[in-house]
Amino acid sequence: MRGVAARPELVLEEVPAPTRLAPHAVALSGEVVPSYLDEDDDPAATGRFVLLHDPDAPEPWEGEWRVVTYAKARMEPEVGQDPLAGQAGWSWLTDAVEAGGLDWAAPAGTVTCVSSESFGALDGREPSVELEIRASWTPVLTPGAEGRELAGHLGAWGDLLCTLAGLPPLPEGVVALSGPRR
Repeated sequence: MRGVAARPELVLEEVPAPTRLAPHAVALSGEVVPSYLDEDDDPAATGRFVLLHDPDAPEPWEGEWRVVTYAKARMEPEVGQDPLAGQAGWSWLTDAVEAGGLDWAAPAGTVTCVSSESFGALDGREPSVELEIRASWTPVLTPGAEGRELAGHLGAWGDLLCTLAGLPPLPEGVVALSGPRR
């Protein structure tokens, strides 16, 4: 997983993994920082990807492996008024996993859309909308291809982050070239 090829806008960093969820775990944080943003700008999307392994295969997992993810991004104000925002967010996740040709089981999660409007001393702030996706699933792995397929699940989560950030999907066979950071 450490060698997964990610878009240049996606910055991955290994972070401490939770220790109480499973005997073995690895965690990565991710930020989408498009080249058109100033280095001081907030990332366009952020999140965390945690891969858990428990040889005892807890019943709710339906397997020995479990992916636990979190992803969030600021959205256009109209998204906060869209009653289908949650369904759209969930479909971005399912589309990313399915586009990678990955098998999965026991998906679970929530999509939360929060609209914030400031008043009083904070009146000068622009209204904001944030979409947050929390999800977990069990990767269904092919014997002998486990490493590649686990990396594929990380790649699908990275694609979800890029979608949340508003980046267009890359056509199959196309590699994004990083431009100069401004």
